[in-house]
Amino acid sequence: MDMDIDEKINLVRKNTDEIVTEDGLRELFEKKSNPKAYVGYEPSGKIHMGHVMTVNKLLDLQKAGCEITILLADVHAHLNKKGTMEEVRKTADFNKQCFIALGLSEEKTRFVYGSDYQLDPDYMLKVLQMAKSVTLNRATRSMDEVGRAMDNPMVSQLIYPIMQSLDIALLGIDIAVGGTDQRKIHMLAREHLPELGFPAPVCVHTPILMGFDGNKMSSSNDNFISVDDSAEDVSKKLKKAYCQQGDIENNPVLELFKYHIFPRYEKIVIEKPEKFGGNEYYESYEELETAFESGKVHPLDLKNSAAKYMNEILDPVRALL
Repeated sequence: MDMDIDEKINLVRKNTDEIVTEDGLRELFEKKSNPKAYVGYEPSGKIHMGHVMTVNKLLDLQKAGCEITILLADVHAHLNKKGTMEEVRKTADFNKQCFIALGLSEEKTRFVYGSDYQLDPDYMLKVLQMAKSVTLNRATRSMDEVGRAMDNPMVSQLIYPIMQSLDIALLGIDIAVGGTDQRKIHMLAREHLPELGFPAPVCVHTPILMGFDGNKMSSSNDNFISVDDSAEDVSKKLKKAYCQQGDIENNPVLELFKYHIFPRYEKIVIEKPEKFGGNEYYESYEELETAFESGKVHPLDLKNSAAKYMNEILDPVRALL
């Protein structure tokens, strides 16, 4: 069934921190039946459920009629000191297969390697042109959340946000999607792309997931579920995760239900022994959150259910290994 514009906007808005700007998104849907949306993924380290936040949003955008592009940013990873070009390209190839296994149709999704076009003379000329109007301070601040060792940045890392801005323009993107750690780079693109004759993109930002230790989920903290973790590893990690009874504000297990499980399931079951009341069924995250806050759902039952559903979601990725 075709969606009207309000339905599309509500779908894009779901589980996001912000849309810059929502008025711009409405205008885009009014002008185009199939706007182009993208995420750029730097192929480095393991793909974890923090990365899958943006995959989920791309699936929402695809349902809203958007054409999806995924940039496998091998050149960016090399500039950000994540490995040789050969190493990051190998990681990029595996990442592509993971994204397909997580639900992005290979037929309906355009996958692009940065090295396919970012070394062309015209692209590099535009990088130099944009570099003329971006200060060192602004470039450094743009990379604060995503760069490695930004207390002593390399010049290559300061080129990174300029390239990311131009990727949006030269890939013909209308909607740039990323975690809130990408916000400064996206705002740089919105400000400077019009100076080169390109439109400012609409930017959709998803939350940064909490790691199981209560800190930001990241590869360096090793506090995450990786998409290629074994079922046993997922269960072990969840058993150790912070999940205080009644705490709904700082609960990484509840976040899995909110951002990963409920978007993929119309109804979930919390399995409980009959002596404790038997199985309980929930059709929305809000219902589950209320039940957990009141003490109706025990932390261990919540963790066991999360492990069951997360393993179902990740089984297609494991089949690649």
